[in-house]
Amino acid sequence: MLDTGDTAFVLVSSAMVMLMTPGLALFYGGMVRAKNVLSMLLQNFFLLGVASVVWALVGYSLAFGTDAFGGLIGNLDHIGLTGVGQEPTEGSTIPHLAFMIFQAMFAIITPALVTGALAERAKFGALMLFFVIWQIFIYSPAAHWVWGPDGWIGSKLGALDFAGGTVVHILSASTAAALIVIVGPRIGNQEQAMPPHSLPLTVLGAGLLWFGWFGFNAGSALAANGLAASAFVVTHLAAAAATVAWVAAEWLHQGRPTMLGGASGCIAGLVAITPAAGFVGPMPALIIGLLAGLACYGGILLKNKLGYDDSLDVIGIHGIGGTLGAILTGVFATTAVNPDGADGLFSGNPGLVGAQIVAVLATIAFGFLGSLVLGFIVHKTIGLRVSPDHEIIGLDKTEHAESGYDML
Repeated sequence: MLDTGDTAFVLVSSAMVMLMTPGLALFYGGMVRAKNVLSMLLQNFFLLGVASVVWALVGYSLAFGTDAFGGLIGNLDHIGLTGVGQEPTEGSTIPHLAFMIFQAMFAIITPALVTGALAERAKFGALMLFFVIWQIFIYSPAAHWVWGPDGWIGSKLGALDFAGGTVVHILSASTAAALIVIVGPRIGNQEQAMPPHSLPLTVLGAGLLWFGWFGFNAGSALAANGLAASAFVVTHLAAAAATVAWVAAEWLHQGRPTMLGGASGCIAGLVAITPAAGFVGPMPALIIGLLAGLACYGGILLKNKLGYDDSLDVIGIHGIGGTLGAILTGVFATTAVNPDGADGLFSGNPGLVGAQIVAVLATIAFGFLGSLVLGFIVHKTIGLRVSPDHEIIGLDKTEHAESGYDML
């Protein structure tokens, strides 16, 4: 039966998640050099358009249509949003359209996260083409595995992912890793300084992401109820703990706290709590956030030692944070928080940890190998990387004939 309160809650949550993508654009845009700020903003903003169109045409049906191949993909019953209307689906209290648009916002921000790994060197057109193909062949199947009817990870394996630790964060990080292999590092990587050109933009973006994440996680309850309140609270506490942990770690390690560290820390905590948000209580959320801040800070240090050019730390934050959060979900989950979930290790069910690990490894393998194939095809046909001359001049001028800052 349709519930107006639940419907209003999910629609507002959808709007909050939508705001996260422009927030991500600012978060990323502030971290690149001034000559590339508009290219970063446009890559994210344009995905609001192109990913929405693909989702409405075919992506939603592949992700949430009735299972077609043993838990691997949905059918095409909802192609072009056929049968997706104002009435709720069986067992739901919100319109089918409300659920569809809420999930659309996840399908938008996931490829947007990937853009940070290729910042300052990717062709706009080639990258957007890749994401169109990727949403159909990588994102939609992965979403079906975890959240779709009879998906093999959620329904058959029994792994838990409340709001996208695997589908959004691990998948985006594994995709980023594949594209980094194909495209290679920026000119001058680890040879010249490439500091953020505008930390105020980055902090504004981080604030919008923190705000929008309440819709991301609490909204995944799909109802205005106690579970939504619990998810809201643990989301905030994990972000707060990770902010403290990251800044404290860099303060001890480098001798000073930084604003970039604070912004990065809060995102690390938000990433890590995402899969667990509907299954754990406040104190486990603090632990998850604390560990995420430390682990993701360590991941950034490891990147610098290994030398791969993940420009804006998609792997270090979303890969490490998402993996940590997914596994810790198996440790701390309890049916006392969510009777529809499962008990984890600390509630007497160590098997859930194993299921979480399988889900993580499957997502990493599928995201990396699938994206490697798709990215290789795009790169060998039209090229994913701009020319060296264009990279040196900057993508704002060479790709878009615009400038973020026209100084007289």
